[in-house]
Amino acid sequence: MTPPKERGYIQVYTGDGKGKTTAAFGLSLRAVGAGKKVFFAQFVKGQIYSEINTVKRCLPTVTVRQYGLACFIINAPTVQDMDMARRGFAEVSEIIAAGEYDIVVLDEACIAIHYNLFTVEELIRVLANKPFETEIVITGRYAPVELVEFADLVTDMQEVKHYYTRGVAARPGIEY
Repeated sequence: MTPPKERGYIQVYTGDGKGKTTAAFGLSLRAVGAGKKVFFAQFVKGQIYSEINTVKRCLPTVTVRQYGLACFIINAPTVQDMDMARRGFAEVSEIIAAGEYDIVVLDEACIAIHYNLFTVEELIRVLANKPFETEIVITGRYAPVELVEFADLVTDMQEVKHYYTRGVAARPGIEY
């Protein structure tokens, strides 16, 4: 007899503190250790980060796709940023619906919503129709109230103190 499928939940990691993407990568690592398959979608981001290098080299059951050019957070998104996010959201929507991955991470999806690259209503519609067993992790500052209410788990990471306020630049292997 086949055991019943385990329910997948919807998790949101938000807030102004550091570590949302890192937490999602940590959960992905844990999932791989349990034999799960992970799709990691990064919105807004297009740079190669150290964790992406590690995933590509060491974790073949994690697929990472980036739907951004460069991080535009200080500037307004360009038409190309918007197009990439829209195409990415369409692709990720299909990936979720197909149910081929145990965990789907939508990294910086809250930022994408904040910049109107897609809407919270569109995201919730996709989440409402996800396969029963698929776990979804959504990260980014500015999680909309509707998403917070819809999610099963919400972690709000708050900055208490950070050395960048003293002028320390991002360091490879620590911040990227």
